[in-house]
Amino acid sequence: MHKEDQESGFFSHLAELRKRLINSFIFLIVFFIGCYFFAENIYAFLVEPYAQAVKDDGTNRRLIFTALQETFLTYLKVSFFVAFFVTCPFILVQIWKFIAPGLYKHEKVAILPYLILTPILFFLGGMLVYYLIMPLAIKFFLSFESSGLSTNLPIQLEAKVNEYLSLVMKLIFAFGISFQLPVVLSLLARVGIVDSHFLKTRRKYVIVVIFAAAALLTPPDPITQIGLAIPLLILYELSIFSVKFIENKQLEKEDA
Repeated sequence: MHKEDQESGFFSHLAELRKRLINSFIFLIVFFIGCYFFAENIYAFLVEPYAQAVKDDGTNRRLIFTALQETFLTYLKVSFFVAFFVTCPFILVQIWKFIAPGLYKHEKVAILPYLILTPILFFLGGMLVYYLIMPLAIKFFLSFESSGLSTNLPIQLEAKVNEYLSLVMKLIFAFGISFQLPVVLSLLARVGIVDSHFLKTRRKYVIVVIFAAAALLTPPDPITQIGLAIPLLILYELSIFSVKFIENKQLEKEDA
């Protein structure tokens, strides 16, 4: 009888998980369809850093596409990108509702802040890209244009619609995911894998790893690489304080 109860509990958990996944998928599809009707407006928002960076250079700028289906596929990418971005908090809520019934009260209190902090940090990373990194990177790349005096023919950028979008999406995801560093390190500290002393003594190695990761996740230019590496270094230092705070709380509980 006990074995039957275990099997019944296991299958009920699977059914609950399937229900949560289906709800998340439906929510994503609904937002994807809705976003497609506003895809042109969304793309206009994403292209605004480029438009602002080149508006005063005296050149008639444009975005081009070289394949018949390119703009259509670009709008699909834009729609899915925004839909996924909006759906992430809902997915986190579904995950929370699935795991919360099996947690003790103190475990719920410990995990809930991370579920709230995760989308906030991702959003902050995206804002950093949109308002600071992209305008600086665009101006850096445009500085390699030539009027043709020294090269016989002018060298001028005509950005492709799809390539520009891919660059923006790549940077937003790279920064958003990288900004989860404090969450990851704090969770590792709670389960006892790392501590504040370990993080402090490994600082010099982490600096190398951060700059290497920034070089891999961003285009090969110093603006975006440094723009990602410096915030990560700051977040790493904040993570040390966060881990130290967690250790102090655990010590207080043990003494009590």
